[in-house]
Amino acid sequence: MVWDREAAIAPKGKPSDAFAAFCGELPVGWSICEAADPESKGILERCHRFMRSNFEPGRAFASPEHFQSCLDEWFENRANRRLHRGIRAVPAERLAEERARMRPLPEGVPDVERRFVMRVPQQPYLRFDTNDYSLDPRAAGRRVEVRACQRKVSAISLDGGEVVAQHRRSFAKHLTFTDPAHQDLLDQLRGARRRGPEVEVERRPLDRYDALIPA
Repeated sequence: MVWDREAAIAPKGKPSDAFAAFCGELPVGWSICEAADPESKGILERCHRFMRSNFEPGRAFASPEHFQSCLDEWFENRANRRLHRGIRAVPAERLAEERARMRPLPEGVPDVERRFVMRVPQQPYLRFDTNDYSLDPRAAGRRVEVRACQRKVSAISLDGGEVVAQHRRSFAKHLTFTDPAHQDLLDQLRGARRRGPEVEVERRPLDRYDALIPA
């Protein structure tokens, strides 16, 4: 696996513990690009430029999953079947040759979910990657484990194990996502606090007043 010197992957040219563990589970090796090596970075960036100029223009996408399926189909039917000038071969044919020499991947894929623990605030939202996602307001004050993957963001109560939030992950920035069920519960709880506790008032029968007040 060839990587640039990104802070999360290989700070100062050495693989991070998380990246090394990920490669160890696959198992694969790594090659970290040297500093000030524009040719190595250019190989990857040229692929990105080719995708932006030949795949994205004139297309519209309904969701990240739709984008990925269209991209996979484009690579399978067009990009990987052309004669690549850099490698002087058809990428699909070269990939078939390389796969014949490669070891199979393990049955269990590595866990790549991002996890952290937080206490649910009184305003029941969690912030992840600049976006705010609603939580069950009944979990306010309790600790939950937040799990984020490529497709969803969820939160699980640590004391009870119940799911207190589950949202589709968004890669846009600075947005707020509110589950309608969470909003309904929040409105009910706020209404109950405004009304205050219910007090039972004794209702006396009217015949008692007739006995005290003669006709």
